[in-house]
Formats: sequence, structure tokens, C-alpha cells
Amino acid sequence: MASWEEGVIDSPDWSVTEHVRRYLATDGRDGYMEGGMTNLVLTVKGRKSGKLYRTGLFYGDYNGTYILVASGSGITETHPNWFRNLVANPEAHVQVRGDKFVVRARVTEGEERERLWNFMAERAPVYRTHYEPRTRRTIPVVVLERV
Repeated sequence: MASWEEGVIDSPDWSVTEHVRRYLATDGRDGYMEGGMTNLVLTVKGRKSGKLYRTGLFYGDYNGTYILVASGSGITETHPNWFRNLVANPEAHVQVRGDKFVVRARVTEGEERERLWNFMAERAPVYRTHYEPRTRRTIPVVVLERV
């Protein structure tokens, strides 16, 4: 897995970078529970550059799969870069606590999206109260499955 760790570019948001670095340095002992929610570290390949980009994200464990919400800042009409990169390159690297593994991502639709949106919004109400009302876009819900 060293190839997923070499030359990685961290989030341009200093608070996210700081969170990810704490998480990685402690195998998630510091940072796994952040913002009242479970967190993972996601590394994706850039859709244009081919470079590796890393960010920390809230996630939910739903029957052994990892669920992400592509809310981004919630006030823009564009999806976050990590999401757009995953759509273009669905294979990614994840770290949950000290566990590092490769996943394949897929974007949910229809009933599955609604079910998983509700699952995540129950765990992090901010998705409904802060993000959803501030955008006209449908916020994507992503399933990550271990490869």
C-alpha cells in the first residue's frame, strides 16, 4: 500500500489537514471520533492530474459497507473534489483507525440513496439542518466496498 502513501497531497483546508495528520499519527486514536461522528481518511486519485489527494470524512458503517455523504461546504452548487475524483476513479484507499484497505466506490440512486441519506442524517443531523437547505443540488451518497 505504500503507493497510496507516496506524494499524497492533503486538503487545502488547514483544519482538515491537521485532523488527518493527527488521525494518521495515532491510527485514529485522535481523530476517529471528530465532530460527534466517526471519521475515516480517504485517498483518491485526481481525475485530471492523476495525483493522490487525501481528506478526512465522516462515515457510517452500514452492514459492513462504508457510507459517505458528498456534502462539501454545503453552500456551493458543485460537488466536492474528493467526490468528483471518486466518480472518475472509483478505486481509492481508506484508513479506518489503524486498518488500511482499498475500496471501490459507487454513487447511490433512488431508494438506496434515500435509505442511506436517512441513515447518515440520523447520525449527523447537520446534513439535514445545515447542508441540505443551503444547496439546490441533490447531495450524493457514496458506498465504499472493500476490494
